[in-house]
Amino acid sequence: MDLGLKDRVYVVTGATRGLGRASAEALLAEGAKVLITGREEKTVAEAVAELGGEGSGVAGTAADNADPGTPDRLIAEARARFGGFDGILISVGGPAPGFAADNTDEQWAAAFDTVFLGAVRLARAAAATLTEGGVIGFVLSGSVHEPIPGLTISNGLRPGLAGFAKSLSNDLGPRGVRVVGLLPSRIDTDRVRSLDALSGDADAARAANEATIPLRRYGTPEEFGRTAAFLLSPAASYLTGLMIPVDGGARGGF
Repeated sequence: MDLGLKDRVYVVTGATRGLGRASAEALLAEGAKVLITGREEKTVAEAVAELGGEGSGVAGTAADNADPGTPDRLIAEARARFGGFDGILISVGGPAPGFAADNTDEQWAAAFDTVFLGAVRLARAAAATLTEGGVIGFVLSGSVHEPIPGLTISNGLRPGLAGFAKSLSNDLGPRGVRVVGLLPSRIDTDRVRSLDALSGDADAARAANEATIPLRRYGTPEEFGRTAAFLLSPAASYLTGLMIPVDGGARGGF
């Protein structure tokens, strides 16, 4: 199946590792041009080299999502590098773990700036310039539907972003610009492995989590990336306002 991604231009934030990285890989494999971002110049440069290097359809830049100047800069850079801008996948790092009584005001404020307000700014900037066929994607979390123990800040912020994404999809739909969200659960990334380790017995935590997943295993970053590439592609042109669980059936229901 041709996803129609050849030579389309995307910005993928938080793409030096994890789910953002896997999504960038899948887009590149389908012929898209991708500008990836991360917080540190060194890790961005390493990721660009590992993804094929300059001249292979990938470029990178260090960026802080909490910086109000980041969104316009990234879009301008994508246009300068690749001659266009067709969409963005907004992937942000996970907030500090902790229960309601543990997290400080400073942790909440920092997470709000990067995870919530930073994502809103990126989406608004993309919305202001995308034309028909453009797409804005959010990497959120299964916590949009079900709180995850020990991730209170994420549980507080991700559902709000899902609500913002749905509102934005209604606003942009008449212009032919789509907005979609992905809700990963137990995908086998460094972040999830570190969360399992917080229990004191990572193997036991993983086994317990896998027992609750109908497919009885964690997902792979590649599986997530392929889902993201499809949703961002013209092949998904009639899908908008959706929050797609990528969780092996863990959520259940309809």
